[in-house]
Amino acid sequence: MSTRSILKAGNTPALFDDFFRPWNEWFDTGGLAGRMLTVPAVNITDNTNDFTVSLAVPGMNKEDFKILIDGQLLTIECQKEHTAEENDARYTRKEYNYACFSRSFTLPEEVNKEQIDARYQDGVLNLRLPKKDEARQLAPGKQIDVK
Repeated sequence: MSTRSILKAGNTPALFDDFFRPWNEWFDTGGLAGRMLTVPAVNITDNTNDFTVSLAVPGMNKEDFKILIDGQLLTIECQKEHTAEENDARYTRKEYNYACFSRSFTLPEEVNKEQIDARYQDGVLNLRLPKKDEARQLAPGKQIDVK
């Protein structure tokens, strides 16, 4: 799996760095845009009876997630929008925040798709992908010695 990130192109001479610094802080990968364009970290564990998939997605609600299975493709999508507005006699301020991501994984054949379970707690989305009975009965892996 790969994660793409947007990097600032170095097309301005160093002479102009100080002049453009306030704007560059908003648009380089360490600034505001870099935080908005992140994909959540994922841990996948292969256990004896199941696979577990854990995504670090703090600040979301369980209603923000959409988990789909299409054939052997598992897709996890999340979308959250927040708006706030302040009115005063001299100004109006309206702010909004929009966050979304989508991650897709190819499921192994041994996953029992009918019994997949998802839980969101303490900023972590956990999916349990149980293995089919016949996959559990297979002998454990064999280690090959290097000669």
